[in-house]
Amino acid sequence: MTDYVQEQEMEIEALEAILMDEFKEIHSGESGLNTSSRCFQITLSPQDDEADESTTLPVELGLIFAHTEKYPDEPPLLNVTSIRGIQATDLRILKEKLEQEASENLGMAMIYTLVQSAKEWLTEIYSQDADIDNTAEEEAEKDDVIIPHGEPVTVETFLAWRERFEAELALERAKLMPESALTAPKEKKLTGRQWFESGRATAKGAATVAEGSEEEEDEDIDFDDDDFEDDEEEDMLEHYLAEKTDTSSHS
Repeated sequence: MTDYVQEQEMEIEALEAILMDEFKEIHSGESGLNTSSRCFQITLSPQDDEADESTTLPVELGLIFAHTEKYPDEPPLLNVTSIRGIQATDLRILKEKLEQEASENLGMAMIYTLVQSAKEWLTEIYSQDADIDNTAEEEAEKDDVIIPHGEPVTVETFLAWRERFEAELALERAKLMPESALTAPKEKKLTGRQWFESGRATAKGAATVAEGSEEEEDEDIDFDDDDFEDDEEEDMLEHYLAEKTDTSSHS
């Protein structure tokens, strides 16, 4: 005689050890099953055991079961519920599939087999939609990527660019200058070099003026030859008159 209770307990212990946090006992009123026996729920998703967590799909399934009195020689009570993202029509299809497989596995503990079958079904159905979404996201990301275009930078191209940049900068500065500065006479708009040269010109001009002053002073103290000749003639006339006067007196 088969000890159904012991076999059922052993299966529950094995499922707890394998599924861990995905396996829990729930109240019979939450199970949707017409039974007062212990009820359990296994949370499933289409993620592969070896897949990275980032690839988890946004759907989750609750597989609910309860052992019947003569399980495993008779099928367990089964129900499926959507925890996230599964449509009602898909739930009906999956439930019929699991009930069919349960009837094909009578005489052996079958809950883990049903879990694997449900997980494969989820992966097959919902991974296709996820692949389409992922492809769309990848295409969108490719569109967002900016691919640099243009020729590589060389010394020549850099110098040409800098020349254009400086010209544009000078133009912008000219736009910011007041109109009076732009319309001023050319002699008022002197560069630094022009200011420096103008300072040298002023000094040179001062030196020229100084030389001119010296020439003027030289002209002030210059004596004409005519002046000397006039003085000599006057002296000679006075000397002649004096001698003639002395001769007359002796006579």
